[in-house]
Amino acid sequence: MEFAESLNQVAAKIRDLKDGIETEEATKTAFIMPFIGQVLGYDVFNPTEVVPEFTADVGIKKGEKVDYALVRDGQVQILIECKKIGAQLSLENASQLYRYFAATNARIGILTNGQIWNFYMDIDEPNKMDSKPFLVLDLLDIDPTVLPALEKLTKPAFDLDSIASSAEELKYVGALKRAVGDEFREPSDEFVKLLAGHIYEGAFYASVMDKFRPLAAKALKQFLSDQVNDRLKTALGADDIKMASAPEAESDQAEDIPVDDAEPNDDGIVTTEEEIAAYRIIKAIACRDVDPARITMRDAKSYCSIFLDDNNRKPIARLFFNTKQKYIGVFDDNRNCERKPIDDLNGIYQFADDIRAEVQRLLRP
Repeated sequence: MEFAESLNQVAAKIRDLKDGIETEEATKTAFIMPFIGQVLGYDVFNPTEVVPEFTADVGIKKGEKVDYALVRDGQVQILIECKKIGAQLSLENASQLYRYFAATNARIGILTNGQIWNFYMDIDEPNKMDSKPFLVLDLLDIDPTVLPALEKLTKPAFDLDSIASSAEELKYVGALKRAVGDEFREPSDEFVKLLAGHIYEGAFYASVMDKFRPLAAKALKQFLSDQVNDRLKTALGADDIKMASAPEAESDQAEDIPVDDAEPNDDGIVTTEEEIAAYRIIKAIACRDVDPARITMRDAKSYCSIFLDDNNRKPIARLFFNTKQKYIGVFDDNRNCERKPIDDLNGIYQFADDIRAEVQRLLRP
C-alpha cells in the first residue's frame, strides 16, 4: 500500500470514530497503533520493533514510562507519548518525554492525541529535546508539504541524517506558516498596524485601530479568496472534462469531451458552463485526498454526477442545476443523497467537508 493511501485510511478512520472515543487507551487502539503500523511501517505486534510502556535503565524517575519506543537496527529511534483524542498537546503534561529523550539514543520524540502528531528533535541544543516541534501533522487537515519529511521517518525509508539536516527549516517554516494562518484568521494589533501603516500616516489611537481591525480582516479574506480563484483558473482552466451524457440510468463508460465542445446530444442533455465550473470546484476540493485525474463528470437529464474513477457505483456528489434554485447533492453515512440548496457556485465550498469525507469513504478497500 502506498504511503499517502495508508495515511488517508488512518485519517478516514479518525474522522469516522473520533466522537465515540473517550479514553487514552481507546485512542491508542483505534488511531495510534494503526498509524505506527500502517503509516510508519513498524510491526505493532513485534515487541522488538514496538515496545509499549517503555522504561529506560538509567536517569529516569522510578516507575516513569513512555507509551511507545520504536526500535530500528536494535536501537531506540523514536519515542512516543500519547494523549486521548481531542486532548490539548502540551509538553508540560508530558515531561517524561523530555527526560527519556535525554536518557536514550532516540533522536525523535512524538507527542500525539491520535489526530495531531507533534514531532520533536534536538535542534536548539544537542541531546535536549526542543520545546517546539519541527513537524506538525493534523490527520484531519493534512499539509502535503510535510509528507516528504514524514516519509523519511517511516521504517522502510528511515533517514535520520536527512531529517536532521532539514529539521530546522521545517521547524521554522512550519511555525511561520501557523503564525501567518493565525494572523489571517484573527489579525493581531501588531499585524493590523503593519498593514495599515502602508496607507495611513497618523497615530494609531484606539479609535483608529477600531476602524482598521475589521478592514484588515476583510482585506485578508478577500486576498485569500482571490488567490484561490486565480489558482483554480490556472490549474483547471485548460483541463479537458472527462464526462458522458446519459439518460437517468447512467452508463458505465464515459466519453472525453473538451469544455469548448460541450453541446446538447441527441437526448437533449446540455452540459452548462456552470456545471463545468462546479465540477472543477469539486475536483479542487477532492484533490487533497485523491489524484484529480480520477474525478470524472457525467451529465444526465435530471442531474449531473461527479464520480470517482468514472464508476457509477462511486458517486462523490450530484449537481441539480436545471431549476431556478440550485442544489448540490452530498451523501450521508448511509449513502443517501441529500440535496442542499446553494445560492451560487461559492456555496459548494460550504460542503467541502462532506465532499472530502465521501472521497475518503470511497477510497477505503
